Amino acid sequence: MPGPAGAATEVSGARVSLPGWLQISLRFAQQRPLGAAGAVIVLGMALAALLADIIAPADPWATNYSLMFQRPSSQFWLGTDSFGRDILSRIIYGSRTALLIGFTSAFFGSTLGAVIGVASAYFGGRVDLLIQRLMDILLSFPLIILALAVVAILGIGTVNVILAITVPMIPRCALVTRASALAIRETPYVTAARAMGFSHMRIIFRHMLPNVMAPYLILVTAFLGQAILLEASLSFLGLGVAEPTPAWGLMLRGAAVEFAERAPWMAIFPGLAISAAVFGFNLFGDSLRDALDPKLRTG
Repeated sequence: MPGPAGAATEVSGARVSLPGWLQISLRFAQQRPLGAAGAVIVLGMALAALLADIIAPADPWATNYSLMFQRPSSQFWLGTDSFGRDILSRIIYGSRTALLIGFTSAFFGSTLGAVIGVASAYFGGRVDLLIQRLMDILLSFPLIILALAVVAILGIGTVNVILAITVPMIPRCALVTRASALAIRETPYVTAARAMGFSHMRIIFRHMLPNVMAPYLILVTAFLGQAILLEASLSFLGLGVAEPTPAWGLMLRGAAVEFAERAPWMAIFPGLAISAAVFGFNLFGDSLRDALDPKLRTG
């Protein structure tokens, strides 16, 4: 029987002390195997990004026109593209681009949305009404349309792509965190903080924001998959990162229609990488939501 964090666990007649984080991980894997599978995919992607310099078999930027459209083989496991670049190496390095843009966009979008949502719930009245109508306007646009509008205004580039993906996520996080903050606003400790004369900023950042961390973490994880997909979509349309940066969306763009029959691997493998990353983050995010949301918690 697993005990509390840091307790001894009996294995093959011997008692072995497991760290608390390992016990929590094992319990999570037992209760939510799909979430654990998603975590493995996410961890593999993170390791590929961190160790790209070591595990990539070739230089992802090096072109060799004598090796154009090489089929998958023992030399090039996933083949080469129209510039003779190794596709496996570009996919490995592309995980860096996906995680950099995805995590940064999800973090800033969720953080700004959480602050706006909590502030809206705290002040209430006309401030809440004005903020919510602004959020409703932003929510009326699909993610990709609003991202395209921001890119059209700011131009292409990594920083602009991050901003373009961040903006559509702000109202979605603000809506969720506001719902949680409305209940927190009426708690005795917030009322006591007001009575003691604490500033609005202190009450919002010290007393209310820490209590919406569960939905915040869930949103960050869920938005990561959406951000990766949005980045790939913008790059595919030529509005994301620019060549020769290794990026999965750019690789799909390079696998143009005229290469579909001649070199289908140029589109198949980057597409599989995008699908696996989004699938992994969605599985992990859904399981994390079930684990952290008291209404959905089963164990």
